[in-house]
Amino acid sequence: MNWYPLSYLEGEWRACGAYIAICSHCLDPSFWRSFHFNNGLSLGGSMIYPATVTAPMPHPEMPADVMADYEEARNIARQSPKAAAALLRLCVQKLCVYLGEPGKNINADIGALVKKGLPEQIQQALDVVRVVGNNAVHPGMVSADDVAAVCGSLFELVNYIVEDRIARPAKVKSLYEGIPQSLRDAIAERDGKP
Repeated sequence: MNWYPLSYLEGEWRACGAYIAICSHCLDPSFWRSFHFNNGLSLGGSMIYPATVTAPMPHPEMPADVMADYEEARNIARQSPKAAAALLRLCVQKLCVYLGEPGKNINADIGALVKKGLPEQIQQALDVVRVVGNNAVHPGMVSADDVAAVCGSLFELVNYIVEDRIARPAKVKSLYEGIPQSLRDAIAERDGKP
């Protein structure tokens, strides 16, 4: 990295305590604040751009409107795990609509999915994200440290729900539709389906 101090003009040029670093490999910039050097060695600072994101990428089969909220949660998770948890709860509420529920009451939607045979692991994943997301924004319900400790897992659970309920069924359906129609008709007859 090549480091350059940022400065401003106020009668004379003054350092503002921020640096731009240019990667010597890709030439992309990053911006840092409160960075200190001692004889050319870095003593520390914090990167302010680009934002460091450690949450997992969204599942590629995630619906676009859910993915937008998921990405917003990824971008703020480091600064505000509580806000990220609340956004992930919104993702789950939107996913319930994709799973055939009205989306008005997330708890009722999950209950209806359970009555339709939702596997217990998926119900638990939905409820973990729902409960943590709800409680993250209500004072005194969950400590900020507790939310921060599980926030990364909430992202994994949302991706798990998408994989199990959207991606996997779509893949199986696509493969099944690749079977010749005459064979699918024989399967339907075997199973007593019209």
